[in-house]
Amino acid sequence: MTIRERNEEFEEMILSPYASKSKNSRGRIKEEEPCDIRTCYQRDRDRIIHSKSFRRLMHKTQAFISPEGDHYRTRLTHTLEVSQIARTISTALKLNEDLTEAIALGHDLGHTPFGHLGEEDLNRVIPGGFEHNVQSIRVVERVEKDGKGLNLTREVLDGILNHRGAGSPGTLEGKVVQLSDKIAYINHDIDDAIRAGIITDDDLPQDCIDMLGKNSKERIDFLIRDIVKNSMDKNDIIMTKEVRTSMYNLRGYMFDNVYNSGKLSVERHEYSRFLSILYSYYSDNFEELPREFKDMYASREGAETEERIIADYIAGMTDRFAVKTRDELGDKLKKYI
Repeated sequence: MTIRERNEEFEEMILSPYASKSKNSRGRIKEEEPCDIRTCYQRDRDRIIHSKSFRRLMHKTQAFISPEGDHYRTRLTHTLEVSQIARTISTALKLNEDLTEAIALGHDLGHTPFGHLGEEDLNRVIPGGFEHNVQSIRVVERVEKDGKGLNLTREVLDGILNHRGAGSPGTLEGKVVQLSDKIAYINHDIDDAIRAGIITDDDLPQDCIDMLGKNSKERIDFLIRDIVKNSMDKNDIIMTKEVRTSMYNLRGYMFDNVYNSGKLSVERHEYSRFLSILYSYYSDNFEELPREFKDMYASREGAETEERIIADYIAGMTDRFAVKTRDELGDKLKKYI
């Protein structure tokens, strides 16, 4: 018996009957020989961690673009916080922690530079639109490893694709990540907004604070406990109705008073068309995309449009690389502004 097979047997003994067992995975799109040490979901987690797109999250915006300070979240630290919250819930519910971790670590691989401003910007100009969860699937299937993709299991792909609010993950582990993403960004963005002087603790809606807790530590702990208590031994991930309402009201407060507020008007003015300007330039000058980037599309199955290739290139940029590209292009961009 291999180490992997032993671990698969261990999962059968200790995990919930509702957990996604590694040996029951629906497999990969391209069949592979299984690893003799790692389960399929452990292997997926490792592939994501070692990917270039995961490393680039370190230099991508979470909520605040180019903040002056060392403690603001980046897309990478957000991803790690989501993973920590999701793993805590999954462990308590005896779900598959390896699957949960793989989904959490991969859920934002397709996010643009400049956070949701960048996503909204590309969505306005790319034929067919742009959504970061769909782009995350493109990254792991079509872009990573010089176009070969990571060949992740179907359960991980499902969790990544469906992590947004409108999605419906096919596994409980995916549902855990979906909620953990919201728990993480609501609370850490509150911390960063307070650090930036945009809001204060006293500005937060009192009814939400009374329900969930007076600081991020208390709120995260409360929300985790509510999910665990209500989901234990059930084939669903459940949050108390009143608690869910308070969490979404707090999220609504953040959209009204931070994300979409005039308090970030300087950032919105400078970055709201940043990526669409680059997109327009490369649409007229496709030949200026790096040869090695274009070449990886030439030898694989399935034709790609120039529009999607350009979108892949721009969405994969870090914030600082996008700024560097703009500065290098200089006067060439004037006609697109």
